Amino acid sequence: MTNTEHPHYSAEEKRKRVFAIISASSGNLVEWFDFYVYSFASIYFASQFFPSGDATAEFLKSAAVFAVGFLMRPIGGWLFGRIADRVGRKKSMVISVLMMCGGSLAIAVLPTYASIGVAAPVLLLVIRMFQGLSVGGEYGTTATYMSEVALRGQRGFFSSFQYVTLIGGQLLAVLTVVILEQFLNDAELKAWGWRIPFVLGAIAALVSLMLRRTLHETSKAEDMSHKEAGTLAGIFRNHTAAFITVIGYTAGGSLIFYTFTTYMQKYLVNTSGMPAKTASVVMTGALFLYMCMQPLFGVLADRIGRRHSMMLFGGLGALGTYPILAMLHGNSSPVVAFALITVALAIVSLYTSIGGLVKAEMFPPEVRALGVGFSYAIANAIFGGSAEFVALSFKNAGHETGFFIYVTIMMVVAFLFSMRLPKTPSYLHTDH
Repeated sequence: MTNTEHPHYSAEEKRKRVFAIISASSGNLVEWFDFYVYSFASIYFASQFFPSGDATAEFLKSAAVFAVGFLMRPIGGWLFGRIADRVGRKKSMVISVLMMCGGSLAIAVLPTYASIGVAAPVLLLVIRMFQGLSVGGEYGTTATYMSEVALRGQRGFFSSFQYVTLIGGQLLAVLTVVILEQFLNDAELKAWGWRIPFVLGAIAALVSLMLRRTLHETSKAEDMSHKEAGTLAGIFRNHTAAFITVIGYTAGGSLIFYTFTTYMQKYLVNTSGMPAKTASVVMTGALFLYMCMQPLFGVLADRIGRRHSMMLFGGLGALGTYPILAMLHGNSSPVVAFALITVALAIVSLYTSIGGLVKAEMFPPEVRALGVGFSYAIANAIFGGSAEFVALSFKNAGHETGFFIYVTIMMVVAFLFSMRLPKTPSYLHTDH
């Protein structure tokens, strides 16, 4: 490596940049904790907002509200990408975590159906839409900021902490509910205990807000004042190919990510025949290991190059998805399931550890946050958000292996789009 690839940083500069990574990623952890704690706690509060006497109907209505939050992500990706490119990354991240804080606090104190009638589920829907905007804008701005502030020559390693905290937020959400279950009975959890995780999320968001307020801005005045800064016209006039390329590999990346994370627990129970509690233990362990993998695969990408990592991801994903899902199909051994899922998540890590960085390197600074956030949110909402629905639809039709083929095809698409990545990134790689 040459000195241009590994510039000299003073000890003080390194300290500042590492602190910036921690501060930015802390907000990411809080955002995802707050967003996913809804899903894990809904088993207790669904009847408080959607009373029907039928547990399945209550859960379905609660899940529908969760899905609406998911669909708000592209709007959030556009809105916060525009703010980040025109006003600054720091302000965008501060507003994002402040919105998530407000949303969590609002849910924590929201009156139930018994108190205010139909207004309760309506307000819950509005709050989740509000949070969906926030988390939709979080990915692009955080990915952009962490890529810009990371130490050159180690950008893969430092950028990987975006997914460390993303997965960590989900795990903390699960852990919080599990701990509450040890101290409160079902009646207490349904009456008021479900509110505790949202209070904790709001408090954590305030801590993150204070950390983010100390960040230094990476946007330059000339970039923010550029006439096309933060505009879709600026992207589609000059960077359409980059935008389409990002959507191309993010579609497969989002699909396989949600297949082996959020959908996998249902697959183990519904298809493999594993007891629900056993499947929960397997997935918690696998997700923890997956979180720990991210920096290792980030370092690997720094050594072999981002393009090679992405091509390995697409190629191994295309070759490995069908046999892994097929072997899990009739398997009831938790040890075998854990091993297979870990292999799958190792393949996914080739993408998730550097996904934000690779996207950031595709766009110039004046449209970087918008280009990253909006393209990711579109692909994520369409292919990631629909993963569970498509998988269950294939199963319901009696053609479950059709889903295996679908994921495999999308991984081939990811491989082909990864081949379009430049051997030397067009942007960011020379920034100090």
